[in-house]
Amino acid sequence: MAVPKKRTSKARKGMRRSHDKVATPNVVYCSCGEPVVSHTVCASCGTYKGRQMLTKGDDE
Repeated sequence: MAVPKKRTSKARKGMRRSHDKVATPNVVYCSCGEPVVSHTVCASCGTYKGRQMLTKGDDE
């Protein structure tokens, strides 16, 4: 079984993990003024790209 010959330093470990961060979601503002994640239907008014997708009775 392969075993590392030298200990990995904190700096090298940090450099390896530098790309593992979680990306922040892209937030845009709906026409009603509510913040919404991009490419999703607005939860408050139910519109997407200017079209009404959900009505008040829908719980999806």
